[in-house]
Amino acid sequence: MTFERAPLPLVAIVGRPNVGKSTLFNRLVGQRQAIVDAEAGLTRDRLYGTTDWAGRDFSVVDTAGLDRQARGELVENTQRGTATAIDEADAIIFLVDVRDGLTAADAEVAEMLRRGGRPVLLAANKAESPKDPGYIHELYSLGFGEPLPISAIQGTGTGDLLDRVVEALPPAGGEPEAEATQAVSVCIIGRPNVGKSSLLNAILGDERSLVASIPGTTRDPVDTELSVGDGRVRLVDTAGIRRKGVTKGGIEHYSLLRGFRALERADVAVVVLDATEGVLLQDQHIAGYAIEAGKGVVIVVNKWDLLEIEARDDKEWRRKIDRSFQFIPGVPVVYASARTGRRVSDILPAAVKVDEARRRRIPTAELNRVVRRAVEDNPPPMRKGKQFKVLYATQGKERTPTIVLFVNDPELSHFSYRRYLENQIRARYGFEGVPLRLLLRKRSEED
Repeated sequence: MTFERAPLPLVAIVGRPNVGKSTLFNRLVGQRQAIVDAEAGLTRDRLYGTTDWAGRDFSVVDTAGLDRQARGELVENTQRGTATAIDEADAIIFLVDVRDGLTAADAEVAEMLRRGGRPVLLAANKAESPKDPGYIHELYSLGFGEPLPISAIQGTGTGDLLDRVVEALPPAGGEPEAEATQAVSVCIIGRPNVGKSSLLNAILGDERSLVASIPGTTRDPVDTELSVGDGRVRLVDTAGIRRKGVTKGGIEHYSLLRGFRALERADVAVVVLDATEGVLLQDQHIAGYAIEAGKGVVIVVNKWDLLEIEARDDKEWRRKIDRSFQFIPGVPVVYASARTGRRVSDILPAAVKVDEARRRRIPTAELNRVVRRAVEDNPPPMRKGKQFKVLYATQGKERTPTIVLFVNDPELSHFSYRRYLENQIRARYGFEGVPLRLLLRKRSEED
């Protein structure tokens, strides 16, 4: 059985430019301690992440990040990012600058928030000095209750802010209901205008494969099930991909944020690139979100038919993909054309294969033999006059493949050696297109 996974509650940080939204975002998301190292090639310049507080997991979106995707006047960009966040968020952190007091731009954002009808937590940032209250008295007129003074850069007051956020979130759902049949959940994500909608239409072009349109768990998605071989694939939030016209927040902002929300409910992400534009940094960002979320990844290079004949070199493209997505070893790549139908039929089978790798279980005895051989072939270097030792290995029960290594001292390990062990495990068991996490736990050699 598989289970329907509802997306995490979403908290949006909104406000006019230069009030510290990105700094607060980085602090809130940074409070969650990851069990893996920062993957090589992943930028920290993010707009979407997950965190937890008081036992509650939730997602956070930085609307300054959304603004970076737009062009035009600052006020227009702020309104787009804010409107997009209001449309999707379960709670809003309205960030203002206590040193500036109430500005006309703050008042405009406040009016949008009042129309949005979401819970709003008013945070007065840049309150670094408790002796200087700034213009906090002016902020009461915004109508969102008592403003909470914080310092995003120092962390002061952020714990109290998170307490209020958790109180404002909708109640946690109960146990998920089991689906009638097992299906691989797949989402299609990518930058705006790379052809996601056309690709989806091409995938759904064979009506004989269509199983059902199923209401999802976000506000208005539609999931679509198809038969693939002997199994089924559930395409997550197809309504979000096919949505036409400009939403309140602008189609670019909305589609990107909606894609991240769909990612939370998926097993595998199909990341779509535009062949005519090559691999852009934002493509890497988006694939990085999928890996950080523990999802499998398939890369689809769309618009292949629009390339000049001499540019259609699979080997050269494979080298580009390997360089650009080195944090996803062996990721499957499909060179497709939604317009002509070229290799569209290969996409979902590739996603199913990645999901099979993601569900792979390694017998403990066999895993220990592989790790032991890797250590014997390449012993870890001495650090601080001591030798790093791997005492025991086992695979955790997490949905994302996780190898738990019991070691004498995790502090003696080096990133390069952990990567070496990961590569040895991958060489033996594959895991192409799948994140593989190593979790180090201290264990006495006498145990």
